[in-house]
Amino acid sequence: MEIEQPTLIIDEVQVKKNIKKMVEKANKSKVTFRPHFKTHQSAIVGDWFKKFGVEKIAVSSLDMAEYFVDNGWKDITIAFPFNIRQIKRINKLAKKITLNLLVESFDVIEFLNENITSQINLWIKTDAGYHRTGIDWNDEGTLSKLIRKIKAATNLHFEGLLVHSGNTYKTRSKEEIIEIYEDTILKLKDIQERLLLQGFPKVKLSIGDTPSCSVIDDFSGIDEIRPGNFVFYDMSQLKLSSCTKDEIAVALACPIVALHPEREEIIIYGGGIHLSKEYLSINENQKSFGAIALPAKNGWGEIQENIYVKSISQEHGIIHASKEFQKQIKVGDLLYIIPIHSCMTANLMKRYYTTDGIEIRMMPPF
Repeated sequence: MEIEQPTLIIDEVQVKKNIKKMVEKANKSKVTFRPHFKTHQSAIVGDWFKKFGVEKIAVSSLDMAEYFVDNGWKDITIAFPFNIRQIKRINKLAKKITLNLLVESFDVIEFLNENITSQINLWIKTDAGYHRTGIDWNDEGTLSKLIRKIKAATNLHFEGLLVHSGNTYKTRSKEEIIEIYEDTILKLKDIQERLLLQGFPKVKLSIGDTPSCSVIDDFSGIDEIRPGNFVFYDMSQLKLSSCTKDEIAVALACPIVALHPEREEIIIYGGGIHLSKEYLSINENQKSFGAIALPAKNGWGEIQENIYVKSISQEHGIIHASKEFQKQIKVGDLLYIIPIHSCMTANLMKRYYTTDGIEIRMMPPF
């Protein structure tokens, strides 16, 4: 395959290894595996999951749900608080599949009770420490009232409590991830037991962050896991020790357009509209917008030490690289950028290619 411009490449073999590993981990703990498809957003990659027996998925939008329904998926959770303005489309979708929605307010439940035309399942979005949104795990009164309101409705079925521990992304070690996971489980089990004492049957529990799902081996007490980023991984996950270098299955191939050895800089065709502006801090004064690897026979090689994308604008990327490193390359060569956040990069690129040159299109923009 001839690459002329920024091109997202995935290692199909490694993607399938990542899927297989997470499927086996879920099966070992006897939990439902509902992978979040917001990372790859592709019917083709979705079919790879089906080959490992996956039947249930999570998505981040109604658009994404409709796309995957058109590609044969029948049990979908829209893992974003329900938007009442989309009720007409939700009603159409609920007629076709097992649809699971997130709620966290009485007003939304009342709205669904009055406007939904087919049975749907509801998860209560619960906050166990991330503080992005959701009902506080310790607010037993509100949670119990929400559950009762759902149970009193005709076409609404209460599924359980759903948590996303996004605070694991702010940790600095595997040990901190484990601490957050264990704290989350303790909180969820505590409220589960208190709700049981109020007369509610055992409430299901669903968790969904890739760091926790990657480092934890035993999900005892949990009913469902929903990781997404694990399918590709990235530099953020590597820094968190959620994955190894070899498990990262995605890179952005970028042409070199200029060399400035005197400044220890390389200019690439590849900027914010390709990589996003997600970054990792190297030190107090420097950010990294991506790691660097040289081309190899099957995609890209080892991640280079002390070489990184130091700044980006719309189309430009500026790489910090020593004079010595620049002796290996020339204008027109490719460098592979390992993204900081593969979900964001994939979403921007809208298509990718396998290392064998097979094009994989993502869901179209709506």
